[in-house]
Amino acid sequence: QVQLVESGGTLVQAGGSLRLSCAASGGTFSSYALGWFRQAPGKEREFVAAITRGGGSTNYADSVKGRFTISRDNAKNTLDLQMNSLKPEDTAVYYCAARNTPYSRVYVFTTDYNNWGQGTQVTVSS
Repeated sequence: QVQLVESGGTLVQAGGSLRLSCAASGGTFSSYALGWFRQAPGKEREFVAAITRGGGSTNYADSVKGRFTISRDNAKNTLDLQMNSLKPEDTAVYYCAARNTPYSRVYVFTTDYNNWGQGTQVTVSS
């Protein structure tokens, strides 16, 4: 099983940028499809972005499309989320997730993943 640790969350002003990172250990990183999810207080955990094992394909929630970019480095065992033009509604705990798969596809549901990090808080002030 892969272990995941997120970092980079902080307080940022609306319109600003932030880069989250997720470091993985304990598994064959390139065998995992990866995703970012977020959970705001009182709300369900929701999909943000996903990427295939090789990084060749990505998928984004409509709410972040054009503002966020997911990327991975299989040599460094890291997953990143570049967030630009941040809005107060982006405030949430952000989680990275991993799913071991033989397929080159993205996964967008929380139930698709069985490995989760502990989360990192992103707060966007207006």
